[in-house]
Amino acid sequence: MKSVHITGVNQIDWVEVDKPEVGPRDVLLRMRACGICGSDAMYASYGGIPPRQGATPLGHEPAAEIVEIGAEVEGFTVGDHVVIDTMRFTDGLLGSGGAQGGLTPYVVVHDAAPGVQLKVIPNDVPWDVAALNEPMAVALHAVNRTGVKEGDKVVIFGAGPIGLGALLGYRRKGASHIVVVDVIPSRLEKALEIGADAVIDSSKEDVGARLVELHGDGATPWVRGVRPGTDIYLDAAGVSVVPQTAANMAKHGATLGIVAVHKKPVELDFGGILQSELNIVWAMGYPTEIFEVTDDIVENWEKYAKIISHRFPFDQALEALKVAATPGAADKVTVVFD
Repeated sequence: MKSVHITGVNQIDWVEVDKPEVGPRDVLLRMRACGICGSDAMYASYGGIPPRQGATPLGHEPAAEIVEIGAEVEGFTVGDHVVIDTMRFTDGLLGSGGAQGGLTPYVVVHDAAPGVQLKVIPNDVPWDVAALNEPMAVALHAVNRTGVKEGDKVVIFGAGPIGLGALLGYRRKGASHIVVVDVIPSRLEKALEIGADAVIDSSKEDVGARLVELHGDGATPWVRGVRPGTDIYLDAAGVSVVPQTAANMAKHGATLGIVAVHKKPVELDFGGILQSELNIVWAMGYPTEIFEVTDDIVENWEKYAKIISHRFPFDQALEALKVAATPGAADKVTVVFD
């Protein structure tokens, strides 16, 4: 069967692999959809992930159907639709350096157990929306790491999939006012459609001044100047100006969360941060959130579907990866299997 692998530096190809065999404690999945993540292109830029450089299977945002169940496995039925914790596979992280990737027709889950690697979902959730479970868990982990409380005022920099997922997460957690900042008008429109209270085009507006209008004045004798009353800033953009902007205008005791991947070092003014006592937290992966987000996707899948901008059939997976890796070409790309 065909599988998508990184075969060299910035080289992704089709590779023939054997269909997995199913042992007594295993479950065989037929892949039904798989999202494309920005990290897929990053993995390719390194030539893959050790120890599989030059031979790294891709695809870590899957949704699947159970087609075979080992004799010793309980809690599943053939035909079940499932979302997947790609970090709990015993043969390595699925699609992120492990032995298998989600951009292939079949994947085997060794030592499968309900609520560990797999969670069953209703059949009416579209496959490509179900495949958002993994990136939405990443977004929810970022929300949780920033310690949001009911009534908090939040600013999200970056209206890509993670930023929009965080928007939905902050709303569920009780944030009172959420602003999304980006430079692409279509992304800002989508943020409003999904539920942002306001948006800011940072290429045209003074972000700090606008936030003071929206969130009030948070300046004090200790931290003067333009200081919005924002409680939480989330960097889902990954450009150096974002943490710098947030740090320079944060009120005393605000929180800055970093979920975006920064490819270059970021310079920050520690003197100013010392005065504001800005809390800086980091978020990567989803230690506990992978299935915490699932119920909300099931209940509100129509809203989550708005995050997806492009859908490709599996035989065009290489094209899907190219589109997803092209800046500004797409928001969220998914691959859907026949």
